[in-house]
Amino acid sequence: MWARACRTRAIWAEVAPAANIPILQQGLWMLVRRPESVGVLEAFLETEMAVGCRLLTAAEARRRCPGLSAPDMLAVLESTTELRVESREAIPRLASWLTEFHDITFVRSTAVLGIDVPLLHTSRGEVHAERVAVCPGDDFNALYSERLRAYSVTRCKLQMLRLASPGFRLPAVLMSDLGLARYAGYAALNAATPLKARLASEQPEHLKHGVHLIVAQSADGSLVIGDSHHYAATPDPFSSDAVDGLILEEFRAALGITPPPVLERWIGTYATAGDRSVLLDAPHPHVRIATVTSGAGASTGFAVGEEVIASLFT
Repeated sequence: MWARACRTRAIWAEVAPAANIPILQQGLWMLVRRPESVGVLEAFLETEMAVGCRLLTAAEARRRCPGLSAPDMLAVLESTTELRVESREAIPRLASWLTEFHDITFVRSTAVLGIDVPLLHTSRGEVHAERVAVCPGDDFNALYSERLRAYSVTRCKLQMLRLASPGFRLPAVLMSDLGLARYAGYAALNAATPLKARLASEQPEHLKHGVHLIVAQSADGSLVIGDSHHYAATPDPFSSDAVDGLILEEFRAALGITPPPVLERWIGTYATAGDRSVLLDAPHPHVRIATVTSGAGASTGFAVGEEVIASLFT
């Protein structure tokens, strides 16, 4: 997954300026408040994934961003490699660029009802295709449902919010201690064991609802923050105020500031599988099924796309 993320990041760096997609933030700051978390960061720095990373003291972090005022902040892992775009702007701009400069045709408001290579049977008639990539997202009940069921895929529902500007610019995307217990690059380290035990004691409700903190800043200064994780084949469409409260509580603790007013709230769903980050299947020599099953589609999708196309033409 790390290799796919590195490759995808390289492609975003090439595509974003070509498609007039702004890079809104670069880098990541992991703000931690517990000695056990510092141990995880030190262990992570010994891995190959720590390229471009270094540990900042709390004093260094406050000098660079005085707005971060959590009194119990102990250290910050600074990474310089991440890029962030605004998805709701990037996706339509990416589609427009592909249409204008790469002769791609998007056929919208159209359902594919069946595949019989070289024909696709759609709600608007037949389409000729010698090679087909089926990318169902979290729709497991339309095309190749019997094959998808074999992978025990389900859905993850998440809650996110947009807050008003805090009145200062963040140095990077921010995360906190809870992320160290969730993301495998940290959580799989032996050093994470004591941190997980402490978090289970101190923040059981956050762990119960899969809450960890991501804070990203948009061009207008507003903050996109999240998120939670609930798993079900058919997640309910309702957003829980209590879960939003847990996210805002971690925001307050990690940044040391009162959360600005909430401007927007929303939920999202994505495909997930316990034993893989990407589902790849070949139901026919000229057909591939591909869906990211880890919530990291924007971070790994371009690399997965390259793999799918390469396998179709090998």
